[in-house]
Amino acid sequence: MINSPPDFPRGVVTSQQLDSTDRRILLALDEDPRAPIMVLAQRLSLARGTVQSRIERMTASGVLREHSTRVRPEGLGRGVMAEVSAELDQSRINDAVAALRGIPEVLECLAPAGDTDLLIRVVATSPDDLYRVSEEIRLCPGIRRTSTRMILRTVIPYRTTALLA
Repeated sequence: MINSPPDFPRGVVTSQQLDSTDRRILLALDEDPRAPIMVLAQRLSLARGTVQSRIERMTASGVLREHSTRVRPEGLGRGVMAEVSAELDQSRINDAVAALRGIPEVLECLAPAGDTDLLIRVVATSPDDLYRVSEEIRLCPGIRRTSTRMILRTVIPYRTTALLA
């Protein structure tokens, strides 16, 4: 069993629990994530306190992603993106996850169903740097084998707007 990180969202609000006001706020934030509370309130014709409390509730419940996810890796000199599949020694999964957290180029790590134990999204500065990152992952305790696939282009970026309609 993977121990969840301390900031893992617990009790995420589901779409059935989001009312029309929540959805309007989320759509406005999706359009302009840096909009101040007061601007959102004016744009949506809502009280500032309503917008503030709902954003706080959605943040606390895990509906809103962390602000750092808005940073584009290529803006930090890491324009090479890849997916690394890892096969694990199941008894050392927590060791592997702890080691992966220590690799700055690991953007996210997922535990999918199927043959892959962990699916790791990484970035690098170049193909040679990607080799280094892949080797660092392969050498993590508990990881038996890896397979790396370089991503050539993002054709549909991360999106949620259509889910709010």
